[in-house]
Amino acid sequence: MGKEKDSKSEDESRKVTIDKIKALEKEMKAAAEQAAEEQAEAAEEEAQEENTEEPAEETAEEEAEAAEGEEDEKEDKPKKKLFGKDKKKDKLQEQIDELKDKNLRQMAEFENYRRRTEKEKQAMFETGAKSVIEKLLPVVDNFERGLGALKEEEKGAFSDGMQMIYKQLMDELDKLEVKPIDAVGKEFDPNLHNAVMHVDDEELGENIVAEELQKGYMYRENVVRHSMVKVAN
Repeated sequence: MGKEKDSKSEDESRKVTIDKIKALEKEMKAAAEQAAEEQAEAAEEEAQEENTEEPAEETAEEEAEAAEGEEDEKEDKPKKKLFGKDKKKDKLQEQIDELKDKNLRQMAEFENYRRRTEKEKQAMFETGAKSVIEKLLPVVDNFERGLGALKEEEKGAFSDGMQMIYKQLMDELDKLEVKPIDAVGKEFDPNLHNAVMHVDDEELGENIVAEELQKGYMYRENVVRHSMVKVAN
């Protein structure tokens, strides 16, 4: 039930993030369309002003005065128009840049969320796999004890079949990256070995594993079970 709730919560969070990104994309599209419309309106206004007809027949003096006035107006109008257009463009560009920034932030947040959930899922898988392997190891121990207790005259088709099943089990564990820990003849390592007894042995150096009482196993880089060993003094 807990895993189902976590999965449902992750899906809802992902959906909310995607909806936010879609909303930002719509806002950016609307802002771009508004900018295009305003530019089209401005162009149309300019065209209408340029096509306006001049007053008919004026006196020479009136024409000269009118020409001077028009020149002054022409010098002033473009500045006003350009200033107004630049202001509108700057405002629209500012809105577009703001929406782009929001969109990038949302995308980055979503990517971080995806990586975090993937990492959490992997950690959950590792924990679950380790738990299953721990439960299988006593079965492996019993197989090894049973096969080791068979006398030579007792071996036959049945023991051969059990040996094949044991081999198949160990092959599958090997595929899952479950490896036995080397112990006998190695220097005692508290990270890998669990010393339950100490023996005096002149042939072995100090702090060397003399005997393995129970085999230890590693799952990838993690110890599933420490080796139970005797250590030489």
